[in-house]
Amino acid sequence: MKKNKLPKWFDGVIYEKGGIVVNPFSGEEYELNNIELSMYDLIKGAEFFNEWDLVKKSINWFRKNNPKAYMVLLD
Repeated sequence: MKKNKLPKWFDGVIYEKGGIVVNPFSGEEYELNNIELSMYDLIKGAEFFNEWDLVKKSINWFRKNNPKAYMVLLD
């Protein structure tokens, strides 16, 4: 898995380690590196607070940087 760079607009927490994320709807799992997990959690937090512009930017980042994880976890 390649190391991804976070965009300048990213304002979340950058984790030291990655982890396994489970899609709550399908039950499918995907292992994310620390950068991807940081972005994934930013997406989920932005969804919770209805920050849809941030959700859209973050999902676009995910789609570009790890399309397979995007399809499993966010599509």
